[in-house]
Amino acid sequence: MSQSEQRRIVQKFGGSSVADAESIKRVARRVLAARDAGNQVVVVISAMGDTTDDLMDLALEITQEPQARELDMLLTTGERQSAALLAMALNDLGAPALSYTGSQAGVITTPQHGNARIIDITPGRIESSLQAGNIVIVAGFQGVAQATKDVTTLGRGASDTTAVALAAALGADVCEIYSDVDGVFTADPRIVPGARQLTKISYDEMLELAACGAKILHLRCVEYARREGVTIHVRSSFSDKPGTLVTGLVNYEEGNVMEDAIISGIAHDRSEAKITVAGVPDRPGVAAAIFDVIAEADINVDMIVQNVSEIATGATDITFTLSMNDGATAMAALHNAKEAIGFAEVRYDDKIGKVSVVGVGMRTHPGVTASFFKALAEADINISMISTSEIRISVVVDAADVDAAVQAAHTAFGLDSDQEAVVYAGTGR
Repeated sequence: MSQSEQRRIVQKFGGSSVADAESIKRVARRVLAARDAGNQVVVVISAMGDTTDDLMDLALEITQEPQARELDMLLTTGERQSAALLAMALNDLGAPALSYTGSQAGVITTPQHGNARIIDITPGRIESSLQAGNIVIVAGFQGVAQATKDVTTLGRGASDTTAVALAAALGADVCEIYSDVDGVFTADPRIVPGARQLTKISYDEMLELAACGAKILHLRCVEYARREGVTIHVRSSFSDKPGTLVTGLVNYEEGNVMEDAIISGIAHDRSEAKITVAGVPDRPGVAAAIFDVIAEADINVDMIVQNVSEIATGATDITFTLSMNDGATAMAALHNAKEAIGFAEVRYDDKIGKVSVVGVGMRTHPGVTASFFKALAEADINISMISTSEIRISVVVDAADVDAAVQAAHTAFGLDSDQEAVVYAGTGR
């Protein structure tokens, strides 16, 4: 087969897929099989197992406030380690393979350490290596800042984004994302053992699921795939099952996904906290002032609720959710602005969880909201906040009720399967 006739694929393997030497050898055999099937193969790889967490713990033993630049220098070594080991395994099998860091692979980023964004991919070195007959392995999660030339990281889970960005830059036929489950399921199989596997799901639905806490794909990876038209194939590195395609508009009435599906999945998120700003003066501009403070602290807000004004006091309460990691920063910023804005107090609650139902069928099926809320009521679960989009309904519940809420919604929308989903390694990535 000539090189012009070869398919080009990008494969990404998560940390649970390369947790130890035997796992790396298993991945090498899978990569080699893809090459032997007539494909040019580029592999993006994460750090082994819990390596990133271990490196972070080590840094915190040295100092409680590690410099962001040096932390990126440290954390990127995990992916470099697994990339080099996979190259060794492939070469041992007789397949020429070369490993590259993110910067060597041409991943150009913004200068923000810890959460940089990809500006461009200049894949000339990868192209040359592929043309020379090599399997190319790229360390995920990292790049080089265009302005400073420093090593940067793209945020936790962002090896998915590296893979999709490389697939777009290289004109790959598909980007295969391998984890420890067989594809995208209607709920987390660790909570709902009878969750169904989807054969296809649209970009829009996958975006909503990822934004609402589904861990199978990184949010920015799906955003990038939709923008660039990259087909993602979610598969397990522990089985040969066909997986799930994430692509453009999916016809759910073809019968090959789920017949007449209203809801495609139930997502949950335990990583958010809730802040209530109480006794807020009920006059124009005050809400803007509160969220200006939050924005200046570089914090993203998810759900917002403003209570009805109390006529006697002329005050109201504003409640919003945000990442738990930003909770301390947000509270400090609001306390500093208390006198200037004039609210009475601010309260913090991190014992919450978000549960969301997602599906394009909601657009044409009335009663979805009623069915969701009825299922939660019958499970004796109280709702404290509600948010909606065209294809999503999210609620905030007590943290202790998250599993029960996911299970109740999954059953209410007829998503339960008689077959138990398999989780091969336990992390979902």
